[in-house]
Amino acid sequence: MTLFKNLLNTGLLTWIISLVIWQIASWCSNPDFLPGPYETLRGAIELSQDGSLLRYIYVSFARVFTGWLLGLALAIPIGLVMGRVTVVRVLAEPVLNFIRFIPPLAFITLFLLWFGIGEQSKIVLIIYATLFIVILNTMTGVLAVEEDKIRSARSMGASEWQILLHVIIPATVPHMFTGARLAMSTSYMAIIGAEMVAANEGVGYLIWNSRLYFKTDWIFVGLVALGLMGFLMDRLLGLFGSMALSRYGVTKGQVFRGKL
Repeated sequence: MTLFKNLLNTGLLTWIISLVIWQIASWCSNPDFLPGPYETLRGAIELSQDGSLLRYIYVSFARVFTGWLLGLALAIPIGLVMGRVTVVRVLAEPVLNFIRFIPPLAFITLFLLWFGIGEQSKIVLIIYATLFIVILNTMTGVLAVEEDKIRSARSMGASEWQILLHVIIPATVPHMFTGARLAMSTSYMAIIGAEMVAANEGVGYLIWNSRLYFKTDWIFVGLVALGLMGFLMDRLLGLFGSMALSRYGVTKGQVFRGKL
């Protein structure tokens, strides 16, 4: 019973059940159309022999991480300004709510024309995928700050800059963190589309190129690699949040139970 509880609490039981169901489904189907875990592992070993799998993972990770960080650096200040300055919010919110419903993949062709087929277009696409989610979450966090806290700080002689640094930003950090996590998943969706259309490296290129050789096991390798990359990045971000941002209300329970 103790072993079962440990497996359940750590999530290992879920993974074991999922792998078993996946393998049974593969046996009941044609492995050429639905490769099982063993065939996928064999495909990963095949791709790893010349180092291409690790290179593709690194390239996709570097693109996502760079664009995601740049997107955060742009979105957080914009969200703070929109949350604090009513005129800016009234002017920008209609345009923001219009553009944010246009998915990043719809801009792939334009970004390729504007920024070329190199790394710039892909990174700009990730920035776009990150921008609006983080802006909206940051702005929501600013608007959710209790007015009594702002009045109290102002009554004690705090300037607007001090109120921003010591009242607004600390209270908004959990919302920023939520936006960053949500934007990360959107960034992975965006980069795969970009790599399928215009790239000769990356996990998206691997998945798209595998169809030419009817290597469905390589496609599943790419899918598993994407899932692991996103899962590990989310866990590392959650660990950072629980350790470095706990003073601002970002707790380990919130991070790993999805309460943010």
